[in-house]
Amino acid sequence: MESDTTHELLPLFVYGSLVDPVHRAEILGHAAEGIPATLRGYARGRSQYWYIYRCAGAQTDGLVLAELDAEDLATLDYYEDVPTLYTREQIEVADAEAAPIRCWVYLPTEWAKPPVE
Repeated sequence: MESDTTHELLPLFVYGSLVDPVHRAEILGHAAEGIPATLRGYARGRSQYWYIYRCAGAQTDGLVLAELDAEDLATLDYYEDVPTLYTREQIEVADAEAAPIRCWVYLPTEWAKPPVE
């Protein structure tokens, strides 16, 4: 077993352009169903691309894509320009029944600047 956790197969939480099933299928080359989920403690922003950032009391709604394989994750890493624009990190989201789901998420690198409050 590899120690590099970036190769671990987990569901993926999406919150931006990949929420659109048509766009998602264009990128992956096949349909990938998503289930509604919520990421607590993060808000969603947008500059040229969607991104999320830590924000107490906030939540970001999105989808969990549970049926992805290693090739799908590699394709999405390429699409998200990992590690230049995003990194893929493990987080925990809640499904519609508030059950926790451990999954991947794309977090922005230094290009994304959260709003100043």
